Amino acid sequence: MSKANTRMTKQRKEILKILRATKTHPTADWIYDQVKKEIPNISLGTIYRNLNILVEMGKIRVLNYGSSYSRYDGVPENHYHFICDSCGKVFDLDIPVNKTLENYISEKTPFQIFNHRTEFYGLCVECQEKN
Repeated sequence: MSKANTRMTKQRKEILKILRATKTHPTADWIYDQVKKEIPNISLGTIYRNLNILVEMGKIRVLNYGSSYSRYDGVPENHYHFICDSCGKVFDLDIPVNKTLENYISEKTPFQIFNHRTEFYGLCVECQEKN
């Protein structure tokens, strides 16, 4: 990544501020709608470009779950998620990351582990109440 890409531009600061203020793991379209309130002339292409740069900078995470769109997470540290099978919402789980699992894999395989991702699936409280 070039040095110019690592600057915290006005657009990147606004995207980061919005992502850090939500726990919903939004799509790029939702982020675009929010940023547009502060920077009216911004384009969706600029949002995507800056989201990719923020991911490369390690400031945010992209969550791909095999759907046609990605979700973005303002918490770059390794953590676990719960995904509702009914409504598709993604929730952070406030539980410790299992470093023992990473160490075990590193010791038992020839792979170099940097982090791991674990998701839990089921029904969120709202969807349980609907059923």
